[in-house]
Amino acid sequence: MFGCTAADAGEVHLLVGYDRPVRRAGGLVVHQGLFEEQDVVGLDGLRVHAFDCAIAELLCRASRRAALACADQAIVLSEEGFRAEVLNRILTRRDPRGRRRGEILLLLATGLAESPAESWLLLGFFDDGLPIPRQQWPVMDLEGRERYRLDFAWDEARVAVEYDGHAAHVDRAEADAARQADLERRGWIVLRADADDLREPARLHAEIREALRRRRFAA
Repeated sequence: MFGCTAADAGEVHLLVGYDRPVRRAGGLVVHQGLFEEQDVVGLDGLRVHAFDCAIAELLCRASRRAALACADQAIVLSEEGFRAEVLNRILTRRDPRGRRRGEILLLLATGLAESPAESWLLLGFFDDGLPIPRQQWPVMDLEGRERYRLDFAWDEARVAVEYDGHAAHVDRAEADAARQADLERRGWIVLRADADDLREPARLHAEIREALRRRRFAA
């Protein structure tokens, strides 16, 4: 409802007090719990969790992939200071379970991912112990003008990963090949990832480690 398209929209979650009976219905998941009125806002005629509270709960409890992707989108949709508000929600939530997980995922959320897939790739790098890359790293020309922007970059080693989402790269094979060749002339090792690497990341992660090793960069 807040505009996070990465959220799982398959079910509606309803939070009620412990004094309310739980009635299950198709597509509706009912939770009993405690909440403060100050954490509730009106949106399209419905009473919903405030945005920062909702993201904090996702980071602590939901699918890690969905949570990180939603947090990235939420940072873009929100004003400065949103991350600090979410962190405060995580640290002060009544249920301590998931706090540490929420803190870690929030550290990975930068708002720089241009798609949920990029959020998921970053989470995979972290889970496999790879150094955390820079996101949307600018490559400048000799005049100091931005020439390219890389999805992920280990800038000191000049190793990059570009995600080839179908919608963004269809009918662009020739342009992408020319871009890659130019980056390689500038000293970059550019690795390419696609949807298959989200399902089975071992090949991509091995190529990243090998590229960093070739550049004598610890991984």
